[in-house]
Amino acid sequence: MRHFFVITNPFKDQGLKTTERVVTLLTEAGCTCRVQVAEEQKEGRMYTDVSGIPADTECILVLGGDGTLIEAARDTVDLNIPLLGINLGTLGFLAEVEQGNLEHAVDLLLRDRYQIESRMMLCGRLYRGGECPVHSYALNDIVITRSGSMQIIHFHIYVNGQFLNEYSADGVIFSTPTGSTGYNMSAGGPLVEPGANLLVITPVCPHTLNTRSIVLSAGDEVVVEMAARKKDVPFRAELNFDGGHAVSLALGDRIVVTRSERTTDILKLSQVSFLEALHNKMSEK
Repeated sequence: MRHFFVITNPFKDQGLKTTERVVTLLTEAGCTCRVQVAEEQKEGRMYTDVSGIPADTECILVLGGDGTLIEAARDTVDLNIPLLGINLGTLGFLAEVEQGNLEHAVDLLLRDRYQIESRMMLCGRLYRGGECPVHSYALNDIVITRSGSMQIIHFHIYVNGQFLNEYSADGVIFSTPTGSTGYNMSAGGPLVEPGANLLVITPVCPHTLNTRSIVLSAGDEVVVEMAARKKDVPFRAELNFDGGHAVSLALGDRIVVTRSERTTDILKLSQVSFLEALHNKMSEK
């Protein structure tokens, strides 16, 4: 690899010191390297201006944490360029390169000593009144959650047209294997090897004794219907893709979650297995 593009989260890389270090390592090795400092939108999300990424880019280096890499993956999903995360956050599962290993990581890239892991993504569609006003993708998860007051939300879940269950809960998480170590894990869901092909459904604080997650085939279609038990109780819920800006939901809305035809390619430099990495993360103080 000789042509790189760098996306930096300036809130993680104060003063852009690590960014400058990466650029210096690449340019001194004779590589081309363009930098984009991620900006903040009103909703608080970072975003990438994909129009500034050269057509000959072979790798996108993402400096930040897992959240920065996930946002970059969503923004660049149509470019088919592999990403490598440089961890400037805390608990990084996706951003595997630590700051102390930058020189070694760059050396491996220049010698083409890496593997490319193709990670499955989810597609989510919101249907309202026969129309589909929202259609987006997620590398980590698609989440339906309450908003506003502490009132719980009610919803029905169908899998491949068959009724699965009715829930009263704070929300529900639809997670990929990649996203299993994110919000899904915090909500008590299972940790999944990132190369697996499956979909995890994890209720968030359900008001029932049955709090278990459900693991489905990646090819299954899941439909969520937003319902209500009391007509006089205001309905407030929202839909999020990879923790992005919220889309307000209404009673009767249907959210369809399926495996996306798109994937995200993640560069892997280390020979450390997922289980070993998981053990190391769980052992960190």
